[in-house]
Amino acid sequence: MNIILMGLPGAGKGTQAEKIKVNYPIPHISTGDMFRAAIKNETPLGIEAKSYIDKGQLVPDSVTIGLVEERLNQEDAKEGFLLDGFPRTVEQAVALDEILAKSGRKIEKVLNIDVDPSILLPRLTGRRICKSCGNTYHLVFNPTKVEGVCDNCQGELYQRSDDNEETVGNRLEVNIKQTKPLLDFYSQKENVVENINGDQNIDVVFSDVQKILDTLK
Repeated sequence: MNIILMGLPGAGKGTQAEKIKVNYPIPHISTGDMFRAAIKNETPLGIEAKSYIDKGQLVPDSVTIGLVEERLNQEDAKEGFLLDGFPRTVEQAVALDEILAKSGRKIEKVLNIDVDPSILLPRLTGRRICKSCGNTYHLVFNPTKVEGVCDNCQGELYQRSDDNEETVGNRLEVNIKQTKPLLDFYSQKENVVENINGDQNIDVVFSDVQKILDTLK
């Protein structure tokens, strides 16, 4: 099964990726992990990617696509894979189709964990971190016993600057704009996109994911 996992920040994509990895014998290929592995193994593309990263520049599409092709041709991905964080653009999606076509493969499902952005804002802005010991809490999902005070060391809690409402709102807006063309692209392919209600219990969401993936076995 060749799958792409999509979803806005805070939709629970990472949690579902972990559950898929545990329950299905396919590698979870995230862009970040792929870059780190290529750099660590000092592959030619990894060295090239590192040269851009070290300068604080974006890695060009040609390098990213090359790394994806390299990874998808490894033995453990021959029978299927879960792609997370790629493709990010329609151009990358077209390149991915071309890569897979070389070995007679194609994307079978795009799992889109769908959550209303207005619900995601409090999820993403609720994180609080202890200044003293670094413990992480959440105002809704993992609150402290005493508001603003760390359970572990009684240190003061703070909100990271990139967790504030304005920054998170901008991040969501960018992701929505980025995601729509991709979903439109895959929606043109018959029975590929599956929208899953992410505003449910984690296990219920995964049950919905399983029903879809089990049709691909």
